[in-house]
Amino acid sequence: MPGNTNLQAAQREKNDEFYTQLSDIEAELPHCREHFKGRSVYCNCDSPETSNFWRFFQEHFEDYGLKQLTATYKAPDACLTVLEEQRGGVAISRRMLTQGGDFRSDECIQLLRQAEIIVTNPPFSLWREYLALLVEYQKYFLMIGPMNAITYKEVFPLLQGGKLWLGRTAVKSFLTPEGAVRKFGNVFWYTNLDHPQRHKPLLLDCRYSPELYPRYVNYDAIEVGKVAMLPGDYNGAMGVPVSFLTKHCPEQFEILGLSSTVARTIPADLPRHLRGGVRFYLQDQDSGYRRMFERLVIRKK
Repeated sequence: MPGNTNLQAAQREKNDEFYTQLSDIEAELPHCREHFKGRSVYCNCDSPETSNFWRFFQEHFEDYGLKQLTATYKAPDACLTVLEEQRGGVAISRRMLTQGGDFRSDECIQLLRQAEIIVTNPPFSLWREYLALLVEYQKYFLMIGPMNAITYKEVFPLLQGGKLWLGRTAVKSFLTPEGAVRKFGNVFWYTNLDHPQRHKPLLLDCRYSPELYPRYVNYDAIEVGKVAMLPGDYNGAMGVPVSFLTKHCPEQFEILGLSSTVARTIPADLPRHLRGGVRFYLQDQDSGYRRMFERLVIRKK
């Protein structure tokens, strides 16, 4: 998939100059609109001259009921820009930053501590470090990140513990500094801002049968290859694609783990070419083995 290749290359090459399109922001923000009323928002990887996050919040400052909007960005001539309520309307102020605008600088961390909600598209190459900072300072946030971040050892416990979840929409492409559109695959919103759709249970119309839902040979769970195939009459552990998290209702399912962390030892007679990485395995009718992609293990509550 070309989009996935683009994302992996960007992470590997530490190419972080990708701008979020306004249409993607407009598709996601309304789902958590209620959280912004009377609050201060900080976009700490955003220049007001180029950022569509700034553009969105500036245009919706009043109808979202914002108290303050702040933006900083990394550059030799980095500025702090603040849009806030004043008597009779709103006003913009600017001042130079003394530490270059890096979100990890003491200057920007102080701004982060004062803000109530953080919204941005952080650098791909610093995504883990960025999330760790938000967690450390216990911030509400909405940010863009790669789907494979679900499997990071720092991230999965937050998802499993209900302290982090996926937003409602995917981000399929970004703008480059030259204005070109570059397609990506498996990029989503990550947030700890609740939204009503998150609590809407899935309709489970399918019925369990051993033929349709084979059992893994190295973990006691059945394989459910598509979220739409979740059986409504099965109460045991199930392995599902990690994309299940886009539809996860925490009142309906509990998350038990990831296949890469809970799978038992691979079969002793497994061919060498199938031994790459710890995963779940299915046994085919011809007695061969099939290694599955990463699976999320869930169970009905």
